[in-house]
Amino acid sequence: MAKITVDGKHFDVEDGRTIIEAARENGIEIPHFCWHPKLSVSGNCRMCLVEVEKLPKLVIACATRVVDGMVVHTTNPRVVKAREAVMEFLLINHPLDCPICDEAGECKLQDYAYAHSTGASRFTEDKVHKPKRVELGPRVMLDTERCIMCSRCVRFCAEIAGKPQLTFSQRGDRVELTTFPGEQLDNPYAMNTIDICPVGALTNRDFRFKARVWEMSSTETVCPGCARGCSMYTWVRNNEILRQTPRYNPTVNDHWMCDQGRLETFRHVNADDRIKAPLIRKESECVEVGWDEAIARTASEFRVYRKSEVAVFGSARATNEDHFLLQKFAREVLGTRQVIVLPHIVPDAEDAVLLRADKTPNARGVAAIGAAAPTALADVLRRIEAGEIRAAFVMEDDIAADPAVAAALPKLDFLAVHASNESETTRLADVVFPAATFAERNGTYTNFQGVVQRIRPSVTTLDQDRASDGLAMSRWDRLGTAFDRWGRGARRDARPGWKVIAGIASVMGMKYKYLQAEDVFAELATVVEAFKGMTYRSVGSRGQMLAAAREQTVRS
Repeated sequence: MAKITVDGKHFDVEDGRTIIEAARENGIEIPHFCWHPKLSVSGNCRMCLVEVEKLPKLVIACATRVVDGMVVHTTNPRVVKAREAVMEFLLINHPLDCPICDEAGECKLQDYAYAHSTGASRFTEDKVHKPKRVELGPRVMLDTERCIMCSRCVRFCAEIAGKPQLTFSQRGDRVELTTFPGEQLDNPYAMNTIDICPVGALTNRDFRFKARVWEMSSTETVCPGCARGCSMYTWVRNNEILRQTPRYNPTVNDHWMCDQGRLETFRHVNADDRIKAPLIRKESECVEVGWDEAIARTASEFRVYRKSEVAVFGSARATNEDHFLLQKFAREVLGTRQVIVLPHIVPDAEDAVLLRADKTPNARGVAAIGAAAPTALADVLRRIEAGEIRAAFVMEDDIAADPAVAAALPKLDFLAVHASNESETTRLADVVFPAATFAERNGTYTNFQGVVQRIRPSVTTLDQDRASDGLAMSRWDRLGTAFDRWGRGARRDARPGWKVIAGIASVMGMKYKYLQAEDVFAELATVVEAFKGMTYRSVGSRGQMLAAAREQTVRS
């Protein structure tokens, strides 16, 4: 350990740490542009200049390692003057387009210009003009004039994504960020360059000019795109998701997130094919009905059949709470112990960074709670074909996407489906319940590592209004309630799986006294060994490992 002094404060620091790391770990923030905790040191922005006693010149904190007895000054007049000079150089050719820049409100250059510059420029000549609106790739747009050559994006592509696609060309004040000849920025993690860009040079082509950051609410949640379950934020305006960004979680996804998770996993939430109200098949078509009628119809149908004549299909896209109550309902009310959960494995869709071949967020949670082996599906289909199984309940999975299942389902006398969007399965259903998506409910997912994480509602539903499920809306979200009821920004009449199951069970004589998802999780954490002792509070923002996963981590 090295004993150092920073701005008059004494710290014990691990040998080998740089000044910027040591200061940050002890609550002292040194301004910086090019440095990033997960990238190599480039030392080219010079914003982190500090004074070290007994050294003749200022040094860059990102590349200078601590030594025992070091005395560092980060705010004395000499350092302040150097920072002002660095800011003046950076702003000489930077365009003054903050009012139209997507980065406004979350821009490091903007913040530092306010905190560390003189507030005026001595530069009176014409600025150097460079290419604007450069399509670096299918998902990233470059404004070269805004680039401050910090090289974060270049290093990210080479070191994290493993795809060295970006480089600098030209020299001096003519330097431009560009792709290598014949290349484009199209790696699966390209949009992380937007997050780490400290200015507005790299922007999201899908999100450009849609909203200002202060117009949106951000909610901590989990990406449902694969078994990694990246921690992320959903950004909402007028009750519509506009973008998703990674949330730092060292156990799960660090600072990163794949492009597919950003762009594809929220499309179904905003989609026009959302199921808008409960549906009941009358003659040849489904018509909208109230919740009570749909629940009563389902309960009355399930009463008709013997226990062996009902099949239950769960989903690894459902939360731990939903699957737990589905298991309980199947066992205590329907009298079956087999809840079939179909796998969703995409071969060759996995890499060494984040992506997993399993494209569901909760397969490990479902396995820990209990589900029938995938081989049980063949037996269920055989029994449906033979007329031994006559009714089924499907929760949050398009099981008819499997041709074998699609061929068997029409032979059922009754099929109830809980789904958020229209699908092959809902088209075959006799009753359809609108499902709340991951962005419209509380709950937990368990990723492939065994980390249990919270999802929280960022988009409001009519059910949340009735239940007051703890969602705080921004003033911009509240404006969205004035939208047409089934319009793009409208609140949908959707419910989470546990609430639908509890309603059916109640009509069938089994009273489940849960008021919110947290009540279901509290029981789950007392009944299922892997979740023992967990609470929403202990899960927190970064998640909590299952007991078996913790033991395995300790052993390894």
